[in-house]
Amino acid sequence: MFSSLDEAQRECSPLLWAMDQILSNGGRRDRSRVIVMASPGTSLNSVETLFSTTVESTVGPLFLAASPRGLVALEFDRRLPGQQTIRPNPRDLRGEKKGAQFEQSEQALRPYVSELQQYFAGHRRQFGFPLDLRGTDFQLACWQALLAIPYGETRSYGDIARAVGRPRGFRAVGMANNRNPAAIVVPCHRVIAADGTLCGYGGGLEIKRKLLDLEQAQMRAQTQDPA
Repeated sequence: MFSSLDEAQRECSPLLWAMDQILSNGGRRDRSRVIVMASPGTSLNSVETLFSTTVESTVGPLFLAASPRGLVALEFDRRLPGQQTIRPNPRDLRGEKKGAQFEQSEQALRPYVSELQQYFAGHRRQFGFPLDLRGTDFQLACWQALLAIPYGETRSYGDIARAVGRPRGFRAVGMANNRNPAAIVVPCHRVIAADGTLCGYGGGLEIKRKLLDLEQAQMRAQTQDPA
């Protein structure tokens, strides 16, 4: 039972959203964003079941995992060495401490996959599904700042540092970006160096360039044909 109406709304709204998306045949309408942020410092250190699937995309295979509250992770299947992952590595015993069980379910991840496909096709600029992000206060603040970067635009690490009230903390911002659990959706690909060059990205600079090119091409197309 829920202890309050607010708690009931927080827990149920993502599930209601997902049901509505399926019933509305892929959800062509844009929705107001529902973002569920985990408590500061929360991590996958208690046993829970996450629904997961792997899908093909124009930037390679993507691994998705979600809780009943929203998307927990979107990872490049071919990530760079040392890149964070919530998936346990059978050769790394530390993975066992995360306590997450994965249940393969294309059905549960269908609403998320549908919006990703729309994004890659150039038909979606903002994701409407809920997020269940886990991180420290600072990480959550950085990821929220990334979500505020408009489609097709970029910001520097310094810009993000100032946005979270840490004007000299651009290196810490870089580390928070590196720990971003939901690539593409939390758009760390829109963060570039102060001189305008591309730098560090979990999926590699080639993928970062592809994502930026996709968005900027859509913005140019809109400018040329406002209708």
